Amino acid sequence: MRPDVKINDLWMYAMGWLREEIDFPTPQSQTNTVVVPGRNAPIRFTEALGRVSYQPRSFTITLSMLGSREKFNQRKDILTNLCAGQLCQVILSEEPDLYAVGTLELEPAYDPLTGKGQMVLSCSDGDAYRYHTEETEVSITGGGTVILNNDYMPVVPTVITTVETALSWSIGEDVFKKSVSAGTWTFPELELQEGQNSVSITGEGTTTFRYREGRL
Repeated sequence: MRPDVKINDLWMYAMGWLREEIDFPTPQSQTNTVVVPGRNAPIRFTEALGRVSYQPRSFTITLSMLGSREKFNQRKDILTNLCAGQLCQVILSEEPDLYAVGTLELEPAYDPLTGKGQMVLSCSDGDAYRYHTEETEVSITGGGTVILNNDYMPVVPTVITTVETALSWSIGEDVFKKSVSAGTWTFPELELQEGQNSVSITGEGTTTFRYREGRL
């Protein structure tokens, strides 16, 4: 398989660029420690809010082409107008089901001796998590228990009900209950964790859960 990269809806190979190199490191956690005199271990605030938070994702992608300067300038101008300073979705051909989000900055270069043009795309403010390209949707008609499978990123689903419906779920030792009419709802307490999440439904209509999964 030819290595390629997709920016928004455009594959770079189809635009005349070859993906030469990528640097897609794992985002670092947000860490803060306090050294207290007399203690043999620092106080760590990495999980102060109950979970690890991450710094923005940084990555670089190097594209290249062979041809005249005129051809390079044409391709450079197209890519610059489409991507420079824009918030873009980036998909690598090795993982076509995941996309990263970040602002792209472009750095072009051309060597007239070899006829090689190069474009370095860099991002320093990307979302820490990469997202699934397809949104997850789970529906249940009538009462029962629905299982919502989730990847590693915590996410709050959108809940759509067609009639008056009662929902209940538990997080740890806490139990939550909601009774809603027909409509579209978001409950901050209904945050899906990694793995299987169960929600009990009481009602005669159809209840739909929509959410986008993600991972580092």
